[in-house]
Amino acid sequence: MLNRLFGFDPTQTTVKKEIFAGITTFLTMSYILAVNPSMFSLLDGMSSGAVFTATALAAIVGCLAMAFLGKLPFGLAPGMGLNAFFVYSVCLGMGYSWQFALTAVLIEGLIFILLTITNVREKIVEAIPLNLRKAIGVGIGLFIAFIGFNSAGVIVNNEATLVALGDITSGSALLALIGLLITGFMYMRNVPGAILIGILITMLIGIPMGVTEFRGVLSKPESISSIFCQFDFKNIFTMDMVIIVFTFFFIDMFDTVGTLIGVCTKSHMVDDKGNIHRLKQAFMADAIATTVGAMLGTSTTTTYVESAAGVAQGGRSGLTAFSVALCFAVALFFSPLFLSIPAAATAPALIIVGLLMMEPIINIPFDDFSEAIPAFVCIVMMPLSYSISNGILLGMISYVLMNMICGKFSKLTPAMYILAALFVLKYIFI
Repeated sequence: MLNRLFGFDPTQTTVKKEIFAGITTFLTMSYILAVNPSMFSLLDGMSSGAVFTATALAAIVGCLAMAFLGKLPFGLAPGMGLNAFFVYSVCLGMGYSWQFALTAVLIEGLIFILLTITNVREKIVEAIPLNLRKAIGVGIGLFIAFIGFNSAGVIVNNEATLVALGDITSGSALLALIGLLITGFMYMRNVPGAILIGILITMLIGIPMGVTEFRGVLSKPESISSIFCQFDFKNIFTMDMVIIVFTFFFIDMFDTVGTLIGVCTKSHMVDDKGNIHRLKQAFMADAIATTVGAMLGTSTTTTYVESAAGVAQGGRSGLTAFSVALCFAVALFFSPLFLSIPAAATAPALIIVGLLMMEPIINIPFDDFSEAIPAFVCIVMMPLSYSISNGILLGMISYVLMNMICGKFSKLTPAMYILAALFVLKYIFI
């Protein structure tokens, strides 16, 4: 039954590992339950309580779709970056209503469904060169490690140098480093569920340090009636709508592609040619989640890179995604308890997983500069631009240009030329 429902293979994993993996993934991505309501509450008519409920429900729908359709161990929820573009750019910056922005997300989701049915999204993935796919996983590793260090205050903003070392002698940063030592030690000793246990131990240590703030246990979910299916179709035939939908599309498209390629490559969930099993179904789950999320009243729902934490715990099937969905369902009623987990407690998990995802770098041929330079651009641009999609897009552009300059036209396909041209146009006009 588990195999039929979730693609569960007892030769590769166990039920216990899958559940642990699901809980770990949830804990590393549950910050969205706090961030989304806070961000959307800046918009008139979007109460934080309603957005909290919508965020959790969108995550549940996305994870269930991934569990039963994709049968892959990925968690989905409204995406970071995409929510900021929704609030700060479309609504506060351009002056459009949140109903208009939700309409753009709905259109994006419907486009994704159409592209998935017609296999266009799969063709895009197939057009990405093999060594660039390996680089994507490495870049994601650096990116999520950076997210972990930054969220805990180990790395902070600096006006002179952009980034700097924070105060690591106290508070959140110190707790994160303690948690990193604890989690790393358990991982070296092959302790089952090391990452999840590390999160919980770090959270408890944070109580006497004053970092972990207990916020309660139970809370009744607020109704989403005020934001449910609130669309505005009056201005859909405008250039602004085209630009907004296109931006949502590009960010979501290549964040999802990058996450699927990177995590699946690292966990050997690919065939000999580097192709991901059930990729079309995973894309469809992502598209459905985006469409339903817009109806529920939240920004684009996407596949989370933090899923790598669950995969590192042994998650290999849709049972992991199903466990994530159950955690979000529980969080609807126990939101104060889950929101008590500080970023410093989940940061060590992201840092350790970032390390684990560096492995494919040894298979990139750095003695061939037509492969090495694009791979390097892809890797470094993800953390430096704080975007998976930028890393992929710039990596692809540089791959085509480098091989054209070197006269290695036989390595390039028509699809690569088309993608590179589209990516260049995206940076020029969007």
